[in-house]
Amino acid sequence: MSSQTQGPSVRALRVGEQVRHILSGILQRGDVHDDVLAKHVVSVTEVRMSSDLRHATAFIKPLLGQDEEAVLKALRTNTAYFQREVASRTRLKYAAKIKFLADDSFDEGSHIDKLLRDPKVAQDLVKDDDGED
Repeated sequence: MSSQTQGPSVRALRVGEQVRHILSGILQRGDVHDDVLAKHVVSVTEVRMSSDLRHATAFIKPLLGQDEEAVLKALRTNTAYFQREVASRTRLKYAAKIKFLADDSFDEGSHIDKLLRDPKVAQDLVKDDDGED
């Protein structure tokens, strides 16, 4: 099996979770001196590491989805601080470059839930359960 079809390694998953924990702690404690970040509660929902552990993509979601663009801009402005903190708290050969992106998985899940609750879809699901095609 080629490496393109395989998922992330166990090490990449473990390091990603460690980086997520570090970033969450920094944001929770308010270690970053930024007015926008001080006003918002930000969740780091996932961190995906590249296979060489040199790049990290952090998916974030502000509480209630408020001011997402402003929060992303503030995080990106303070990226160097986050990278230094992560590098000092992990035992990696290289300091990971961190990229912040908005987490749209909640919106996608909500959209799918809305579609499944649609009366037309519910009608089709009932037909399938009855054994009809």
